[in-house]
Amino acid sequence: MEFNRMTACDMAEGIREGRFSSEEVTRACIERIDSREESVQAWAWFDRDYAVEQARRADRLRTQGEPLGALHGVPVGVKDIIDTQDMPTEYGTAIFAGWQPSRDATVVSLLRCAGAVILGKTVTAELAFYAPGKTRNPHNPMHTPGGSSSGSAAAVAAGMVPLAVGTQTNGSVIRPAAFCGTVGFKPTHGRISRFGVLHQSWVLDQLGVFATHVEDAALLAETLMNFDDRDPDMRLFPRPRLCEAMSIPLTREPRIGFVRSPIWDMAEEDTRRELPLLVERLGGDVTDVVLPGIFDEAIAAHKIIMQADFALNFAELYRRDSERLSPVLRETIEKGMAVPAHEYNRAVERIPLLNEELNKLLEDYDALITPAAPGSAPAGLDTTGSPIFCTIWTLCGVPAITLPLLQGTNGLPMGVQVISGRGNDRRLIRISVWLEEKLGLKL
Repeated sequence: MEFNRMTACDMAEGIREGRFSSEEVTRACIERIDSREESVQAWAWFDRDYAVEQARRADRLRTQGEPLGALHGVPVGVKDIIDTQDMPTEYGTAIFAGWQPSRDATVVSLLRCAGAVILGKTVTAELAFYAPGKTRNPHNPMHTPGGSSSGSAAAVAAGMVPLAVGTQTNGSVIRPAAFCGTVGFKPTHGRISRFGVLHQSWVLDQLGVFATHVEDAALLAETLMNFDDRDPDMRLFPRPRLCEAMSIPLTREPRIGFVRSPIWDMAEEDTRRELPLLVERLGGDVTDVVLPGIFDEAIAAHKIIMQADFALNFAELYRRDSERLSPVLRETIEKGMAVPAHEYNRAVERIPLLNEELNKLLEDYDALITPAAPGSAPAGLDTTGSPIFCTIWTLCGVPAITLPLLQGTNGLPMGVQVISGRGNDRRLIRISVWLEEKLGLKL
């Protein structure tokens, strides 16, 4: 049985029904890691024996008639800035080599409660910023996988694991998913707890998921959407039934706007050619949309917030170990130290204004299509590529998903980003399924 071609939803169902075991699935993942890891290098920490031990425990629980969670026995990769009490968490830097957290992050606890097998820790860029880790693009090892959730995206794309968790402060879920040809989904800001996750910016930090299929991304994200009062940006809300949303019939075709965005001139030739052609294939219900002028200053606002928050949250690390940080991270922290308080506050105050304008725009549209990245994954391993086409949507905290719908002239995948308004995660998932069906694709 080819488990690496199976959806995570089918995998979970098959394990629950006893058609195959978690150990079989986990061993298939291990075999795939053994065959691909030398070239892809997606894992920061991986222990075969411990993975199998978790799978056997899951199988025993099933045979004993214990209640089973939504991900029972399904392997999941976890980005190495997310705390795991039974595995090291090293943040992609030698400064934290061998560091062992005393407890799990909330998302890891939720994965365990759902019965998931934590297969290992996936590679991250240094402190989840720009300095790349060791991971390579599974489609061409001479190209970047993107960042900072490089290992999570590459592990899923290479078939090493069906699901993985990542984070995004600028473009760290959407960009690597687009470069590696997977589905990457970042829910609304405040929908997934960040407790126990490396803290860069409370304003911008968000968690997201990687999968091969939209339905699998929905399953994993829904599992992680549980209120946690240890994250100051979470609010009490009913858990969105994302999986249920996929099966709800549409009463009409969605109204979609095509947004080139204020930085369309930064899109590469492949994107400028292929994305409009895809929009044409979708037919008359897709129209061009120009963002209101207030969005012209959104990227600058994001930069101010990110720099200042890095300076605040990495101050002790900078004081103690600045010489061990990459030049790009040191420079960002130093710039953040010079940001005046009034500029920072003005940038933060712009976020609700941007969302207000976006909500007005979305009165006429169900979702917006926009590039996920300037183009396909750049050649070379000294950069993770530009996150610029994710910046506005991360700042606004809206749900965003990238779908592997395009291909560059170099044969590498290119993602198409779809966004909706804050809180419209169900709608975004349903429209993503519609796009898959409309284009006749099986992602």
